[in-house]
Amino acid sequence: MMLKTDQDFFQSSVQFVKGVGPRRGELLAKLGVHTVRDLVYLAPRRYEDRSRLKAIGEIRSVGQFETIRGTVLAKGKRRVRGGLWIFQLAVGDDTGVVYAVWFNQPYLDERFHAGDNVIIYGRVQLYGKKLQMQNPEYELIESDGEDCLNMGRIVPVYPLTEQLNQRLMRSVVRHALDASGPHIEETLPDEMRERLRLIGLRDALENLHYPGSFAAQGRARDRIVFEEFFLFQLALVLRKSRTAHVKGIAHTVDGDLQRTFIGSLPFPLTGAQKRVVEQIRLDMAQPKPMNRLVQGDVGCGKTIVAVAALLTAVDGGYQGALMAPTEVLAEQHYRNIKKLAGGLPVRIALLSGEKKKNDRTGLLEELRGGTIDILIGTHALIEESVAFKRLGVVVIDEQHKFGVAQRASLKGKGETPDVLVMTATPIPRTLSLTVYGDLDISVIDELPPGRQKVMTYWIGKNKLADAYGFISKQVKEGRQAYIIYPVIDESVNAELKAAVKMADHLAKTAFKGIPVGLVHGKLKTEEREAIMQGFNRGEIAILISTTVIEVGIDIPNATVILIENAERFGLAQLHQLRGRVARSSHKSFCILEGNPKTEDGVKRLSIMKKTSDGFVIAEEDLAIRGPGEFFGERQHGMPELKVGNIITDLAEMQRARKEAEALLADPGVKTDPRYEPLRRAFRELYKDKLNLISVG
Repeated sequence: MMLKTDQDFFQSSVQFVKGVGPRRGELLAKLGVHTVRDLVYLAPRRYEDRSRLKAIGEIRSVGQFETIRGTVLAKGKRRVRGGLWIFQLAVGDDTGVVYAVWFNQPYLDERFHAGDNVIIYGRVQLYGKKLQMQNPEYELIESDGEDCLNMGRIVPVYPLTEQLNQRLMRSVVRHALDASGPHIEETLPDEMRERLRLIGLRDALENLHYPGSFAAQGRARDRIVFEEFFLFQLALVLRKSRTAHVKGIAHTVDGDLQRTFIGSLPFPLTGAQKRVVEQIRLDMAQPKPMNRLVQGDVGCGKTIVAVAALLTAVDGGYQGALMAPTEVLAEQHYRNIKKLAGGLPVRIALLSGEKKKNDRTGLLEELRGGTIDILIGTHALIEESVAFKRLGVVVIDEQHKFGVAQRASLKGKGETPDVLVMTATPIPRTLSLTVYGDLDISVIDELPPGRQKVMTYWIGKNKLADAYGFISKQVKEGRQAYIIYPVIDESVNAELKAAVKMADHLAKTAFKGIPVGLVHGKLKTEEREAIMQGFNRGEIAILISTTVIEVGIDIPNATVILIENAERFGLAQLHQLRGRVARSSHKSFCILEGNPKTEDGVKRLSIMKKTSDGFVIAEEDLAIRGPGEFFGERQHGMPELKVGNIITDLAEMQRARKEAEALLADPGVKTDPRYEPLRRAFRELYKDKLNLISVG
């Protein structure tokens, strides 16, 4: 393959790396590795010091994650009730024995043999008097002494997908680094590296993967994290400077609609709501586009703030649009806003993906004619056939649920409309200002009076009968409850209880005689709406559902939510689900049933049990999931942060911000030859993306 430049080399397909090929290239793509550059920047998720592994006899406490090297002494598999397979290994060294257990993976019986050398990593537990690891990570050691990549050193442990193993990953990364050597171009000027005490890029990449010491690995990571953040901040600062002079709509903000709306509410606004409404009002009065993020915990009253913004636009003769991520949430917004603004001369409409053709045609004609003031819907709002006469403000709820291109499409339905994005997944203000550098930030940090803290419990499957009994007791006292499952039907994953099957089973057993409803995303709109209305009216006492009710559902009488297989949900998702209860003065409960088999799974459920503070949970969620997923291209319009962590590396992000601002303030940076490698790296990462950042 002929390659003309260093950039050509790094952008070439990963399949051309020695040991990869087309089939493994497809597997690596599942890890987000498509190019040679992706592979050399694929950061290990942890390291093992295999120059000295802990002996089994040195384990002093259970509950900790340990790395053990030993020999397979025995193995066996058996089938238990329900058709579940259990496979077990006895792994021993000169000091003791650990038992490794895997559930529903009978094929492992063919992978291990007595006498194999193996490394296992997992949480050590006591099972009777025996040490045990459930579903540990494992690695077969095929050779000793001569295996310089896998033994006798600090060894990288990479993220994996099916049919890829650690030995293969270490091998192909090594080949990629060796081939990359002549093509690695230093991007940071010498003066900057010396001033910031950063090592060279070539040394950094080598020690990111195969460090000679943990100190060397730390220096390598510091260098790569700074460059990653620096390029990121250059993009944000550039975008902010480009949009500073864009002309927008100077709305009339002293009209009657908003004032009448707030005065007619059956409850007073909280101090935080008043503050944010005023911030939005001042924004909308300016002759430049509003670009504001409102963040606040579940139940803080963001919808009221959004309606105030929409009515401000309508007051001046403009239209408003509110886009929600699910049909259920869009329908809930429509009902609530119609009820709240019922006495006002405002035409509010709902556009769903399942709306009948005739109704849809008429609605779209009214929208183009300007007789519809506020349109609420899902991603159906961004379809080509949807045209506004005079769109003045766009509200995007649960903004992280939409891809950045979808948000940009809705904004493009008008001429520089004001944009308000909302999230119930808050992040610390200092972090918001650093990462969302081109957005104004509002925080609703106060809940309506009378709301009680949710009591959260974590139970095992053996306590489910007690949980069902508790729910029945709450129903007898006049309350309602949710039960949440991660899948709709059993075909998705045989290990998980299915919502459809369990709704039928529980209605005939634990909840016999109690009205039970089932709702999920595959139901038709009319069916789903009828069930939700029945639950809202109290005709249905227990609602069994998937995560379709994750956001926006407001049933004050619901006091219990039971989430089964809770380890299958993300932390932010669990927090959102918990927010479906405690929406009144009644005492409320969240019961998490789960048996996590990973360190991250244990952390998620422990955090949920420990705190209900959305800001704390958001920090922990970002720390667990990693910034690449949270601020990836789908959500922010930016390439993923592959190494840096925007929580633990916040100081480095702030340092990168200052350096970016200083560099771009220098008019000579565009032509100075010292910065040409940096300019090339920036163009390669951020080409065609700067126009998307402002709707991130």
